[in-house]
Amino acid sequence: MNKKTLIAAGLGLVQLTLFGKIAFAQDAEKLKEVVISTTKNDQKQSQTGKVVTVITAEELSKSSGRNLAELLNLQAGVNVVGAGSNAGKEKSVFFRGAASAYTVILIDGVLATDPSGTGAFDLRLLAIDQIERVEILRGGQSTIYGSDAVAGVINIITKKDGIKGNNVYGVATAGSYDTYKGQIGLSSKIDNFSYNLSYSHLRTDGISEAVNPPSNSQPFDKDGVKQDALNANFSFKLDKRLSLNPFLRYFEGKFDYDDNAFTDANNISTSKNLNAGLNAIYLLNQGKFTLNYSHQNTKRNYISQYGGNYEGKMNLVDLFYNQNLNEKLNLLLGIENRATAVTQFNVSGLTQPSANLFSSYASLFLHDLSIFNLEIGGRYNKHNKYGENFTYAVSPSINITNQIKLFGTVSSSFRAPTLDMLFGQFGANLNLKPEKAINYEVGTTLNFFNDIVNLRVVGFKRNMDDAIIYGANGYINQNEQNDRGFEIEPGVKFKNLTVNGYYAYVEGKQINENLISDVLLRRPKNTYGINAGLQATSNLYFSANYKFTGDRVDSDFSSFPSVNKVLDSYQLFNFYSEYAFAKKRMRVFVDLKNITNEKYTEIIGYSTMGFNMNAGVTFNFK
Repeated sequence: MNKKTLIAAGLGLVQLTLFGKIAFAQDAEKLKEVVISTTKNDQKQSQTGKVVTVITAEELSKSSGRNLAELLNLQAGVNVVGAGSNAGKEKSVFFRGAASAYTVILIDGVLATDPSGTGAFDLRLLAIDQIERVEILRGGQSTIYGSDAVAGVINIITKKDGIKGNNVYGVATAGSYDTYKGQIGLSSKIDNFSYNLSYSHLRTDGISEAVNPPSNSQPFDKDGVKQDALNANFSFKLDKRLSLNPFLRYFEGKFDYDDNAFTDANNISTSKNLNAGLNAIYLLNQGKFTLNYSHQNTKRNYISQYGGNYEGKMNLVDLFYNQNLNEKLNLLLGIENRATAVTQFNVSGLTQPSANLFSSYASLFLHDLSIFNLEIGGRYNKHNKYGENFTYAVSPSINITNQIKLFGTVSSSFRAPTLDMLFGQFGANLNLKPEKAINYEVGTTLNFFNDIVNLRVVGFKRNMDDAIIYGANGYINQNEQNDRGFEIEPGVKFKNLTVNGYYAYVEGKQINENLISDVLLRRPKNTYGINAGLQATSNLYFSANYKFTGDRVDSDFSSFPSVNKVLDSYQLFNFYSEYAFAKKRMRVFVDLKNITNEKYTEIIGYSTMGFNMNAGVTFNFK
C-alpha cells in the first residue's frame, strides 16, 4: 500500500469522524439484538463468530431511489462491477477479492442462481421495493450452503409478513434518462392465512452501453431496458406446529445491448426467470424440521450476429433439522440435492447437459457458555461428474465484556464446475475438478457508550487450489490463487445522528506452474466510504454516502490479444432526502447520484452514468 493510498484512507476516516458530528440517524437495532437467519440456526450476532452485516428494513425503506446492485456496492469488501453502468449492463458481485461467481445469493434462505449460464444470480431480477432486509455473511460458507459460497453469502429476505386487514403499498418514481419505476403491493392476514403480493415495473431509455471512441464521429444510440417482476408469498398455519409457505417469483426483462467494447449495435436480449417453491416448518418441543423446495427456470434469448437461446432449470431440495440439546447447545442436521439441466440452441446446434450435486451437512452451536461461543460443522458433497469432496468450518468467539468481542473462523469452501465449463460450446473440459479454498478470519468488535460508538476490524486470508481459468485451449484447473486483506468499519450513533464508515484492503496472487501474477482483474486493492444520515424532524430525513474506489486492472478485450490496463481511481457522492406526511402513510423523496458528475471507467470500453437523479412517492395504507 503506497503513501498516497494511506493518506487517502486516513482522510476518509477523518471525514467520517467530522461528518459524524453533522449527519445521519437510522433506527438500527443494537448488535446484540439482531437475529441472523442465514446461519440456519436463528442466532443473535453476539453469539456467532461469523462476520455479519444486516441491511435493515429501516435502511431499505429509505433507499427507494436505488437498485439492489447500488445498495450492495455501499458495503465493506463488496464491489459490484456494473453498478454505475447502464441499467441493462450485467451486475457482477466481487466479494473480498474473489471473482463474481464465488458469492452465493439466497432469496429467503433458498439458493437463487442462473441455471442457464455461469450460475451467478442476476441482480437485475429483483426490485429493491420487494425486499424486507438483507443479511451479508463474509467468508467461506460452503459448510452451510455448499458450492460457490467461497467469498460470502448474501441472503435477500423479501416482504411477506401480512397484518390484519388489507395493506396497500407502492412506489412511483421518475428520473434521468427517461427512467420510470412503479410498484404496487397488497398484503393481508386472515386468521392463520397471510399473503403478500407485489408487482414492479421499470422502463428506461438508458445511455449507450458502449463508449463511443474519440475517432468515431457518429453518435451511439441509447440502450434501453424494460422489465417486470412479480413476487408472491403465502403462509398457511395449519396448526400450532405445521406451517406451509409457498412462493412464486417471476421476472421478465428486455435489454438493448452493444456488440462489444467501443462497438455500437442494435442487439436485444430477453430474460425470463420463474422461481416457485415451498417452505414448510414443523415444530417439535425442542426442535423443528424445515423443508425448502425451489424450482428455478431461466430462459435467455440473444438477438445478434452471435445470438443463441439458453434455458436452464434447477430443482433444489434442502431438508434440515434443528434440535435444542439444552439451553446452550444446538444441533443442525441437513441434506440437500441440486439437479441442474441446460438446453442450449446456438451456432453449434442443440445440447442438453445436466448435473447433480447431493450434500449432507451437520453443525453444532455452543453459545453463551460464560463468555464463549463456538460453531463447528462439516459437509459431504457428491457430484455425479467429478466425484466427492468435503468441507468444514470452525468459528469460535469470546464476549470479553458487553463491549468487546473477539472472533475468528477457519473454514474450507468449494465451487463446482458449471455446466458451461463441463459441456459448453467453448473450451469444455469434463476432467475439471472443483475449486477448493481454505479461509481464515480473525477480528474484534468494540461497542462503547451504550452502542453510540462501534468499531469492527477483520483480517482475512483465502488460499484456493485448482482454481478454474480459461486457458489457451479451454477451461483448466490452475495451481493456486491466494487472497488476503482486512476491513475496518467504524460507526457512530447519537440520538438522531448516525454515521457508518468502512475501509477495505485486498490483494491477491495467482500461481500457475512458474508464472506468478498479482493482478486481480476489476478488483481494487483499496476502497473506503461513508454512509450517513440525519432524521432532522419526525417527518424529514436526509442521507448521504461517499465511496472511493482505488486503482485496479482491467483487460481491453476489444483488441486481440487483450491488453491489461490500469484504471484510475474514482469517487462517487450521492444524496437522498425524503419527507413523510399523511400520518407517515406517504413519503416524497429525491435521490441524487454522482452529484459531482465524476467521469470514470468500471469496464474498459463501456459507459458509466454521470450525474443522474430520480424522485417519487411511496405510500402505505392500512
